[in-house]
This record gives sequence, C-alpha cells and structure tokens, in this order.
Amino acid sequence: MKFSSPAHAERVTSRIGLALAVTFTLCFVTGLISHLIQHPPPWFGWPSRPVWLYRVTQGTHVLSGIASIPLLLAKLWSVYPKLFERPVIRSVAHALERLSILVLSAAAFFELVTGLFNIAQNYPWTFYFPQLHYAVAWVAIGSILVHIAVKLPKVRLTKEPDPSRRAFLRTTWLAAGVAVVATAGATVPLLRNVSGLSWRSGKGPQGLPVNRTAAAAGVLDTARDPNWRLSVVTPKGTKTYSLDELRALPQSSAELPIACVEGWSQSAHWSGVSLPELLRDAESAPGTPVRVISLDKGIYGSSDLPGEHTADELTLLALELNGEILDIDHGFPCRIIAPNRPGVLQTKWVTRLETL
Repeated sequence: MKFSSPAHAERVTSRIGLALAVTFTLCFVTGLISHLIQHPPPWFGWPSRPVWLYRVTQGTHVLSGIASIPLLLAKLWSVYPKLFERPVIRSVAHALERLSILVLSAAAFFELVTGLFNIAQNYPWTFYFPQLHYAVAWVAIGSILVHIAVKLPKVRLTKEPDPSRRAFLRTTWLAAGVAVVATAGATVPLLRNVSGLSWRSGKGPQGLPVNRTAAAAGVLDTARDPNWRLSVVTPKGTKTYSLDELRALPQSSAELPIACVEGWSQSAHWSGVSLPELLRDAESAPGTPVRVISLDKGIYGSSDLPGEHTADELTLLALELNGEILDIDHGFPCRIIAPNRPGVLQTKWVTRLETL
C-alpha cells in the first residue's frame, strides 16, 4: 500500500517530530519542577525570589502541553500509513521505532487528555491525578528519547520539504500557535483580551479565581466561629492569637501573583502579618521551616513552608485581599501567601503553625 500525500512524507514527519520533542520536553521539565516543589526530596530547594518564577514555569508547562496537542495529531496523521507497511518488523531498529511510537502515542495522549481535564478541574476517574500524571510523564519522555535516537540519522539527512509539504507544516505551526494564543490569557495578562479560551483569570470573589470553596472544604462554620484562634507552636511553647490580635501586630503588604497548577495565574494585593514578624512575636526565629495546618481536612489541608520562605518578609499570613477583608472562599480568617509558590500550597483557613 503506497501513500503519496505530502503529510506522510518522511521529511514532514521528522520536522513535526522535532517540534513535538521540544514542546513535550518543555512540558516535562516544567512539570517536574512543579512536582518537586510540591513533594520536595531532601536535596531539592526552591527560592522565594523572583516572585514570578513559578508563574512562568507552570504557565510554560500548561501552554507547551496545549501546543503539543495539534503537533501530536499532525505527527500521528503523518505516520499512520507506516502501520500498514509490510513486513511488520524489518530489523531491531525498526522494531524499536514502532514500539517507541506506540508507547509515545499512548503516554502522550494520556498526559494531554488528563492534563486538559485537570485544567477544567474535572476528574472522571478514581486514581490520584498528580501521581499517575507524573509517572506517565517519565514514560512519555523516555519513549521520545528512544524515538529520537532511532530516527536521528534520518532527521540529519532530511532536506527542505517541497512546497506542498511546507504548506502542511505551516498549517501545523499555525494550529499550534492559535491554540497557545487562544488559551495563554490564563497566565499572560497581556493576552487576556485576545485569548478567547483562557480560563478562570479575573473571575471569582474580590477579582481572584477560586479553586476550592469554603463550602467544598466544609469550613463555613468553623472559619466564621468567633472563638477561632491561630495557634503558633514553637519549641518554647504554644502562643494563640485571635483575629483582632493578629490585626494589632505590625501589618505588611505585597503585590504577589497566585499561580495555580492548572496554569492560571493572577497578581493581587495582599495585606497581613509577615511570617518573620509573626515568628519573632512567637519567640521563634525566621528561617525555621513551618508546617501550616488548615481547618480544611482535605488532601491539601496542610503544607510545609521551607526556611527560605519563612525568612522572606514577603511571605504573609494574609488577612486582606485587594484592600478588603479576605472573602471566606479566599481563606478567611487568614491564609498563607508566599512568593514563588504553587497556589495549592498557599494554604487557606489557617488554624495552626508548627515550627519544624
């Protein structure tokens, strides 16, 4: 069976494959960074400055994944005739090539489809998304490396495609570009007015999106309880604060972005007590790692702040957002907002701080 379409030419397939390798590698590296921040091994450290760094890396993660979708579809369209070639296996290299395509296709589809569902916060499955998404990412990047190793000699020998093939490539690049621009407004403020498919940014109470509401967390009553107290536990004992006592401490303000793992990000003006100030008031030293515990008993009901963040004056126990008392969906009575951290670790409805 012979296919003569320009889309199925070896040169076209090679160029699309290289582009897909670039976008998928970007997606993998930035996703790995996000995973390490959320589940840090002892050797890993993540700085508190610049404050926008995680916003950029996670935005790149999501947008490179979106760019990979039309590239993957074009790649599969260009190679599917090879499935009908005979003999099925010609050599060891040919067998590796076919296997790498099969594994790459399955892993890439899983990553991109589940990633899109995660962006929409829709989880029609029973497995824990972060763990499996992370594991399959290694399978995908491994199959890409094998595929490139097998195909590299042919890639080096390819010449400039003819006009009909260039037209297919231009269409592919255009589709990837349109997909990125249409969604980039979720994380790139300058594109919000032209990104028709951007999600979440600018929507929500006090002009900031909300991923998990107080109702969903089951904290509507406990967060509003007049007897609520913040406990700060240090080696010297436990000190408690009412909301009024927190407001009586020296207040700090900071313009910080909140950047979510789903790829959206938005800057906001936060005010409250700087964590170094609070630690000093509780007779503990800034720079000490702190465990933050929430009224929310869900999977992200606690987080650990490393010493670099607890020593940074921009790390706040926020009491206000954009000049107003925190909305309950944004973490009233208080929440953590730290520079250069994933939104999922910016714990809301804080009730306890423990030095580690």
